[in-house]
Amino acid sequence: MKRVRSTLPPRIMRKLTLATCFITASGIALAQDPQSRELLEGIQDGERVEVTLPDPEKQLPLDDLRKFTEVFSRIKDAYVEEVSDQQLLESAIKGMLSDLDPHSTYLAPKDYEELEESTSGEFGGLGIEVGMENGFVKVIAPIDDTPAQKAGVQAGDLIIKLDEKPVKGMSLEEAVQLMRGKPGTVLTLTIMREGESAPIEIDVTRDIIKVTSVKSRMLDNGYGYLRITQFQADTGGQFRDALKKLETEHGADLDGLVIDLRNNPGGVLQAAVETADALLDGGLIVYTEGRIQSSRLRFSAKPGDIMAGTPIVVLINGGSASASEILAGALQDHQRAVIMGTQSFGKGSVQTVIPLDETHAIKMTTARYYTPDGRSIQATGIEPDIMVRPAELTELDGQPFFTEADLSGHLEGQNEGQERDRSGEQAAETGSMVQRDYQLRSALNLLKGMHILNRRGTTSGEGSGE
Repeated sequence: MKRVRSTLPPRIMRKLTLATCFITASGIALAQDPQSRELLEGIQDGERVEVTLPDPEKQLPLDDLRKFTEVFSRIKDAYVEEVSDQQLLESAIKGMLSDLDPHSTYLAPKDYEELEESTSGEFGGLGIEVGMENGFVKVIAPIDDTPAQKAGVQAGDLIIKLDEKPVKGMSLEEAVQLMRGKPGTVLTLTIMREGESAPIEIDVTRDIIKVTSVKSRMLDNGYGYLRITQFQADTGGQFRDALKKLETEHGADLDGLVIDLRNNPGGVLQAAVETADALLDGGLIVYTEGRIQSSRLRFSAKPGDIMAGTPIVVLINGGSASASEILAGALQDHQRAVIMGTQSFGKGSVQTVIPLDETHAIKMTTARYYTPDGRSIQATGIEPDIMVRPAELTELDGQPFFTEADLSGHLEGQNEGQERDRSGEQAAETGSMVQRDYQLRSALNLLKGMHILNRRGTTSGEGSGE
């Protein structure tokens, strides 16, 4: 008898495969017992053909599958209320994903729709980016100009109750569903906050959340400020437009720029890449590593820095996550910007949305991302070049009791009146925002110092040669 490897037509192979799939208790024996293997032999062109079964170690765990079907059956038969097959299967899928990591989840139709809304920049709810920590909902960051931010919710807050419902034991999806609702309705958040001995209750009125991704303004003469609240599909284009607007207002190239990524929870990876690309003159921006080929990606900048090397300070804090860390890490590794503030959140994983049909999908962690120098940010975050913690400062009058100008009969200075007027104008230009925000003030002062040194270096180098 001649034995050959399988060359059966696909139709016969499908039948044999189905026959194997429907064998349960004897499935392992078929893979190991030579007599059982004969059951899967057939005749083709007068020759006896043997079908090679897959490696049994790579097969599905049949004992565990039997356990699953046993649990499924017992719930169907004995649970206090009748449960549909669909509900049980969806719960099983949710369990498989939620037990992997806090960011992998099953997206039912409503969840899938809300995810698409959030990346487009308009959705209903409170306006906070959340995750899970020790069974509670943790605020990663409140989104600017939303009900949550205006009500006083802060990054790092732990939500322990939603109205009168304890959060402990809920899935993240269940908690998010409770936070969403009809605009105009009020939700009471009970929060534990670091430094507070007792829980805090905050009433937040739901609203339609319309997120403006990029905001800009001039901080001082020649120094611009760009705030990126969240990375959406069109953030890269908005960033370039906002930068051009600042330069037009100033009437010349900027002397320095502050990019504020504080409490930016992330968003679309490609948007962070496009923003970094605008500021880098080539080189790697970020790369991802996963188990499958499609999760191993590299993103590089095209030649051309639209700011031509103008000094940049990037502000980050514990609410800066994901795509924010990609941008900060790329600019830091290429020494294109000084990173200032406090350590970032540390979400260095990439989630892929995989549609199952038109209304269902899974969001699954498929890769880790790495900065150009090969640093993984997962659970460690971006460490700022200059650590500056938030602070409230009370300015003291540092002037002496009297100066030369107060002496009777003093010689008048050539620019005496002009200097006093100019200093008053500069104080007005910086605005109350800089005065209230110690980290922002520190960033502005650093940019001014860098500009002065650069200008002096250029001046002293004129006409010199080696």
